[in-house]
Amino acid sequence: MKPPELLSKDLSPRAARRFGRAWVALAFALALHVTDEALTDFLSVYNPTVHALRDRMPWLPLPTFSFPVWIAGLAAGIALLLLLSPLAFRGTKWITIVAVPFSILMTGNALLHLGSSIYFGRFMPGVNSSPLLLAASLFALLSALGLRKSVGQPIQPEATPASAAGDR
Repeated sequence: MKPPELLSKDLSPRAARRFGRAWVALAFALALHVTDEALTDFLSVYNPTVHALRDRMPWLPLPTFSFPVWIAGLAAGIALLLLLSPLAFRGTKWITIVAVPFSILMTGNALLHLGSSIYFGRFMPGVNSSPLLLAASLFALLSALGLRKSVGQPIQPEATPASAAGDR
């Protein structure tokens, strides 16, 4: 049995670098967003909301968190994203696949913060960093989709300063 292909062989180096930058941008935007949520007491809004939702829909499996568990879990997740960034810069196939639903999830997160602030008529915890999280999520999503699309297309040699000067 042939092992699964982890690296896409026909990737444009430019597309892989763009995806890597998008991946790192999303990791840092998420780190800023978590900091924003921590400083604006996100859990004081989140946990009561979960309790109210569970009262109406007991089958809904939403967790509540203590601050230490919440911040430690998110910090570990962000560290993992940053540790995986070398694979993103190489355009590793499975990272591009994971990036699509992750980017969509982060886009939804940012939109929920923005939407709830509009709905309630006040700045909700985490809304200050949500525009940056939204932009980074869309950048990562479009980069991942563009990288997946570029697989199988012929790689164009990149122009270097020396070759660009010689073309004139």
